[in-house]
Amino acid sequence: MVDVAYIQTPLGVAKIMGDTDGLTAITVLNSDEPLTDVIPESLEDAVYQLNEYFEGARTQFNLKLNPEGTEFQKKVWVELQNIPYGKSKSYLELAKLLGDPNATRAAASANARNPLWIVVPCHRVIGTDGSLTGYAGGLHRKQWLLNHESPFKQQSLF
Repeated sequence: MVDVAYIQTPLGVAKIMGDTDGLTAITVLNSDEPLTDVIPESLEDAVYQLNEYFEGARTQFNLKLNPEGTEFQKKVWVELQNIPYGKSKSYLELAKLLGDPNATRAAASANARNPLWIVVPCHRVIGTDGSLTGYAGGLHRKQWLLNHESPFKQQSLF
């Protein structure tokens, strides 16, 4: 049986799923789900580490992951975890790291199917020209996450 927890984040409610074998999914919801105070024991560490991330106290995760996907998707998701906090890579760079510069679209497709929001940082992949391109959680969330991780914080002039 898969355990489920919901937490409030600056980007909306996150739904965390997993069990003792590891996390299977973390998604940000576009609707308000009921938040409960009960966090299953198998998800306590994930909740703690995600909260630390949003507070700015964590730059990398140390969690057991168990996402479902094809072998190629899993290879892409592992490579995404190698992109350092505060850095980004283009889809082309990602494809080259996977050993095939012609696999840009396949890498982008696997990136889009990443089931572990933030922990597997698909938001750190951008267009070759530096543009923000597709993001399942919405481009406004991708921009927020990149700004959150940036070593150069933008300050408001007004």
